[in-house]
Amino acid sequence: MSHHDDLGQQPGSIEDVVTGAVAGEPAARDSALRLVLASPLYRGATVALFLAGLGQSAAAPQIALFLTKELGGSLTTAGLFYLTNLTAPVAGYLVGARSDRTGGRLGLFRACAVAGFLGWAGIACATQLWMPFVISAVVLGFAGGAASQIFAAIHDELSVRPSAAGDGVVSVVRMALTAGWIVGPSAGAVLSARFGLRSMLAATALCALMQLVPLGVLRTPSKPAPPSRSPEVVQPDALLRTKMRTMRPLLLFTALYVFVYAGEPIKYAYLPIYMIERLHLSSGTEGAIIGIQPLVELVLMPCAVLAARRIGMMRLMVVAAGFGVAANICFATTGSTPGLFAGQILMGGVWGVFAALGIIMAQRLLPSAVATASAIFMSSTALSSALGGSAGGLGVAAVGLPHVFLIPATFALVAVIGLFLMDRSTRKSQASSGGSTGSRRSTQLAH
Repeated sequence: MSHHDDLGQQPGSIEDVVTGAVAGEPAARDSALRLVLASPLYRGATVALFLAGLGQSAAAPQIALFLTKELGGSLTTAGLFYLTNLTAPVAGYLVGARSDRTGGRLGLFRACAVAGFLGWAGIACATQLWMPFVISAVVLGFAGGAASQIFAAIHDELSVRPSAAGDGVVSVVRMALTAGWIVGPSAGAVLSARFGLRSMLAATALCALMQLVPLGVLRTPSKPAPPSRSPEVVQPDALLRTKMRTMRPLLLFTALYVFVYAGEPIKYAYLPIYMIERLHLSSGTEGAIIGIQPLVELVLMPCAVLAARRIGMMRLMVVAAGFGVAANICFATTGSTPGLFAGQILMGGVWGVFAALGIIMAQRLLPSAVATASAIFMSSTALSSALGGSAGGLGVAAVGLPHVFLIPATFALVAVIGLFLMDRSTRKSQASSGGSTGSRRSTQLAH
């Protein structure tokens, strides 16, 4: 547990490096932007992630409407669609583990992008209700590995060509994904209203395929080989225990992130239906409400890095998860356009924190296998979708709209409690070992 908040104290920590690159040092921030613009890999990754966010966010608010209107499914069935995302963490782990063994980050990225194209194209052409379920479970599970391989490739490049603005580069590239989510919901709503839901899903498939273009045939450099060591005989059970112990901080952080994110599938499945069928809002207003969240997120990401330096990363995440509680209460109780905007602005605060620092923290928590760490963390959104979608599908049948949004409010409250307990436990651990640690650091600084 102490590993987490030590990140806020030790030199080279996430707060120190990211804040130095983004919030407190304009020269470093400019350097990060120059690095992104000058490097074919960073520049291509930025464009690719923008396209990924554009396509995903266009489809996310409309998939429930497609299942109910085009294929005749019920609201409960539409919510259960997100159970198909249970395969994504497994697929992501397999892709990440292979990537760490072979180092072929961009080759696997291309395979995952093609899987995304085939999956969304297949859903767009579906004629039976079962078809999107099977396609999502089998094909789109692997598509989610594309973004994690991009971040692993960036990590490898920064390992070969280190820079003080390295974490700033990661933040800039990550912001491109958020930028895609700003444009996508409005574009998807307008495209669906004008050309139909199938055309919108076909456009999502095209966005997945177009990710291949900006990265072309680039290859990331191989990381320096570790020094050779004499072979050691390790028992398989001991190796497994060591591996699980090493991954424990990452898994704990990811599990709490799952509870934070679980409200997103409920929101994207039922908020558009609520706005159109109950509140009778126009498609433009619907798209604006959905799109305000990533806009706020994009603005707040640099501010979140600065705030994490001042109050601590874990404490900031407690506050952000609290915003998630308040946002879902707004959805459940206000019943007005201003109330929905307020909820989405609060959700922008949630993701302004987690989007800015989440992927960097995941890689720092498992530095020996960054592709696996990236895949586990990023595929957790799919696991959250399964949890939220199934809970939402059952909840909407039990309590209806808009009270179904009290379910994600409860999930976010669980995350608040969990993150608070992590923070308190870590600070107690630091206090008990503070004397010897302080002496050791003072000696290091003196030399």
